[in-house]
Amino acid sequence: MAHNTVDPATITPDMAAQIRTWRCDEEYTWRAVAQAASHLWGSEWGSNQLYGEDLCVAAAKVLGENPYEEPWN
Repeated sequence: MAHNTVDPATITPDMAAQIRTWRCDEEYTWRAVAQAASHLWGSEWGSNQLYGEDLCVAAAKVLGENPYEEPWN
């Protein structure tokens, strides 16, 4: 489900790889992904769960993966 909090065009391959690491390798929740991204890249969204989900969806798409299948969920 798209929440329109993230413009996929703003997610670089390096950002996508970092988001994937947080979500898939370090098993961050969507809230934790949002918080980490907000801290690292200066977003005002903080730990907003919808923002975290949208970041993961955008990152997965950049990487050519399905955000609703393993390893993302």
